[in-house]
Amino acid sequence: MGRDLGSLDWTFRLECPVPNDIQDLLVDGEYGICAYQTIRDKAIFTNKRLLVKDVQGLMGKKVEIYSIPYSSIIMYSSENAGNFDFNAEIELWTRAGNIKIKVDSKANIRKLDKIIATAVLNRELK
Repeated sequence: MGRDLGSLDWTFRLECPVPNDIQDLLVDGEYGICAYQTIRDKAIFTNKRLLVKDVQGLMGKKVEIYSIPYSSIIMYSSENAGNFDFNAEIELWTRAGNIKIKVDSKANIRKLDKIIATAVLNRELK
């Protein structure tokens, strides 16, 4: 369906407050729904897309921002953590390729399922 964007390796650890510093990235009518802490980064689900702030470098001054509009997601899968697994996994098939996201067992994978399903089926969250 697309190429594997294997260089994108994120682990969503715990839900956290939506950071205020994303306001400059949002378009009119867009707002944050929820956010997840990664190791050094944040992933923010808005009503229109998934934003991932990827902090780079030793000092963390370089930040790359990934924007994945829900309209680009063709399909997705989720796998819950088993008895001996530390992470669940979500895979997004987009027009740009595949994106794999690990989800810490402490995070609610089913909440993410519902957010993505609602967004993909409705093309945005309301």
